[in-house]
Amino acid sequence: MSGGSAMSDFPEVGIDAARLRPKFDLDLPVPADAAIQRIREGLDTPELRETTMSAGRHAEFHVDAAEKKVWSPRLTVQVEDAPGGSSLRGRFAPRADVWTGFMFVYFLVVFLILFGATLGYVQQVSDETPWGFWEIPAGLAVIAAIHGLSYLGQRLAEDQMRELRGQLDAILDSQFGDA
Repeated sequence: MSGGSAMSDFPEVGIDAARLRPKFDLDLPVPADAAIQRIREGLDTPELRETTMSAGRHAEFHVDAAEKKVWSPRLTVQVEDAPGGSSLRGRFAPRADVWTGFMFVYFLVVFLILFGATLGYVQQVSDETPWGFWEIPAGLAVIAAIHGLSYLGQRLAEDQMRELRGQLDAILDSQFGDA
């Protein structure tokens, strides 16, 4: 694993306010199939069986059901072949139902912005008051609010993100050591 101790790498991963779903990359010293097999072996513990899953070259880490909140994250990791071994790509994201709702609202707002721009243009060309243009700044304010809520959710979930990353790091340390 590159970059020293995995937990000391976490501050680099951090929580990037510009990202709706923070991500990180780690290099592993073995091919992808061997790497995911080792990760699966690390997941096969009584503590992790209820909160993790793995299929193909992917694994997911979830927050324990008793601690789950609306803002609780999940950590998905994907292992891909890379020169000299493999690359592990991790991404923190909200639960699927939260993400689906988020994307629905986001696309609805974008649609309303485009509708407002079109309506405002038609009103202006027709020598009417172009009030439709007001949907543009209103929609942009809603998008800014969505990003603000994402940032807030990441801050509220920071301890859970550290816990999930810590679980992954413990597996990587036990399966790969300082390789």
